[in-house]
Amino acid sequence: MSEEQDKQRNTRKKENNRLLTKAAIIGVVAGLLGGGIAYGGLSAANLNSNASSSTASSSSSNTGETGSVTTSSSGTTKVNKSRTTSGTMTSAYKKVKNSVISVLNYKYTSSSSSSSDIYSIFGYGDSDSSDSSSSKKSLTLYSEGSGVIYTTANGKGYIVTNNHVISGAAKVKVMLDSGKTIAAKVVGKDSTSDLAVLSIDSKYVTQTASFGDSSSLQSAQTVIAIGSPEGYEYASTVTQGIISSPSRTITYNSNQMTVIQTDAAINSGNSGGPLVNSDGQVIGINSMKLSSSSSGDSVEGIGFAIPSNEVVTIVNQLVKNGKITRPQLGIKVAAIDELNSYYKKQLGISTSLKKGLYVAGVTSGSAAASAGIKKGDVITAADGKTVNDVATLHSILYSHSVGDKVKITVNRNGKTMTFTVTLQASN
Repeated sequence: MSEEQDKQRNTRKKENNRLLTKAAIIGVVAGLLGGGIAYGGLSAANLNSNASSSTASSSSSNTGETGSVTTSSSGTTKVNKSRTTSGTMTSAYKKVKNSVISVLNYKYTSSSSSSSDIYSIFGYGDSDSSDSSSSKKSLTLYSEGSGVIYTTANGKGYIVTNNHVISGAAKVKVMLDSGKTIAAKVVGKDSTSDLAVLSIDSKYVTQTASFGDSSSLQSAQTVIAIGSPEGYEYASTVTQGIISSPSRTITYNSNQMTVIQTDAAINSGNSGGPLVNSDGQVIGINSMKLSSSSSGDSVEGIGFAIPSNEVVTIVNQLVKNGKITRPQLGIKVAAIDELNSYYKKQLGISTSLKKGLYVAGVTSGSAAASAGIKKGDVITAADGKTVNDVATLHSILYSHSVGDKVKITVNRNGKTMTFTVTLQASN
């Protein structure tokens, strides 16, 4: 090899190393930025329409592409009536389409009215008469969202939606898939999980949706989101995407939640609508999206849904009791499999631990603190069941009542320890 060739080879090697170093730095910075993102309710996004065009192509032995050229008399082109739904989510959509509804939140607003007497208009009214102006309250459509009918019982159809969709409502109505609007009753609501249950007369129910197992979800799995983005004018809008992450821990209203992350378009009005798998099962309730980063940069394709397994637990309690009384441990945690190697090293988490919940904080006087659980512990099991994410821990805890004793297994500095915790009521 010549000297010139050696020089070129070394130059390329240095350039590749420089690019790799740069990529590593960008990865670390991106991870740090992720920790500063604030999550809130849905915000509106621009609706984009994508135009597509097709062109005829002739066969090409060079590229392997095949096609055909159609020749016909001028002005006699016809529509090809052959159809295919291969690879689409149409069948899944049909299994739930009539169960998805729009939720209408009405609030009272005050308005002033005055006499329409023509003399009053021109200032000739009787000065001794009583005040001709009056104030009255009227119901006004304040906000809109989505919901899904999931069961019927005792002459009622039950609907799950988000709590923030009906928050502060003086009256709630729902618009069915048929376009008919009817009154709905609030059965129960829970701000912590951001879930609520409504009921309507079961005679209006033509289809109910079934829940799938959210614990079996995998990244890149195809899903569709159904709802009313920007209001009932766009009712039954379907967007398709994938599961970006089956388990993502975020903070909502100062509470930790484990949610499903998806890139299926979710906009204002989609709240409360279903996230559906290819079997036509509801595997999540769409709840929020990330619209901008902490630096103010616009963000697309990051939406969140409440996992169906947690939804089922909450709605069953709301139907039975009208409210949720939660037992709690009094800790803040982070799923280990969501942390990169840099954070694991900084937190002192053993590289041998692949799953579990890192205890990032313990509230003084809490159930966990009283039992002996400390910051830095990694929860691996509860009630003898493996714990990999917050949703699983919640499900185990919510199957108990306040005052129950639960065994919590942790890994502390490589040693397995089990604590008996007496559950306390959440605030």
